[in-house]
Amino acid sequence: SSSSRDEVLQDKRARILSRGLPKQKPIEGVKQVLVVASGKGGVGKSTAAVNIALALAANDSKKEVGLLDADIYGPSIPKMMNLKGNPELTPKNLMRPLKNYGIACMSMGFLIDETAPVVWRGLMVMSAVEKLLRQVDWGQLDYLVIDMPPGTGDVQLSISQNIPVAGAVIISTPQDVALLDARKGAEMFRKVHVPVLGLVQNMSVFQCPKCKHETHIFGADGVRDLAKTLGLDVLG
Repeated sequence: SSSSRDEVLQDKRARILSRGLPKQKPIEGVKQVLVVASGKGGVGKSTAAVNIALALAANDSKKEVGLLDADIYGPSIPKMMNLKGNPELTPKNLMRPLKNYGIACMSMGFLIDETAPVVWRGLMVMSAVEKLLRQVDWGQLDYLVIDMPPGTGDVQLSISQNIPVAGAVIISTPQDVALLDARKGAEMFRKVHVPVLGLVQNMSVFQCPKCKHETHIFGADGVRDLAKTLGLDVLG
């Protein structure tokens, strides 16, 4: 029958497509991975990633939380987490994360000079991301929060396809240009079957320190409108 032929064709197509995808392999010792992403740079994604990690730890003191800075070109987690220095190596040649505020952190910023630019081609960046994912001794973590680089390029795809990701949070300002890129980010995660947990609107309002008057410098409801269009929640 035509319906059974269609089923056979669909099954064959699915098998051919799955051959091209890398097999997902969990990070040793890590229970859940949460990625914090944005289409556009400069929208406060790293700030949100740090606050999410700290909030998860503060919400339940029994939970172990880690923070991975996957932004190779512009690592900002060392500054935000008030950490400096080089990671020690374990007997198994794995890097030990640096720790502050109860959060285990790993970043490219620990491996290069603070003021040195990273002038690398794509393959070197992918190799560095692989090392940060696989060659770190995270111990036992309940949550690993990954601060993604901006955009929808190789690093985002590699992380989304190589490790099981429990969910993604997308950060945007209410500006039209930022929203365009945030939408692309949401669509990318849908294509690689990573659940988008919701959107966060950052830089929503400026409050005058003298008169307390509030001004929506970048617009008021851009992220709410985008969330409605995409059928997603606004998390904050």
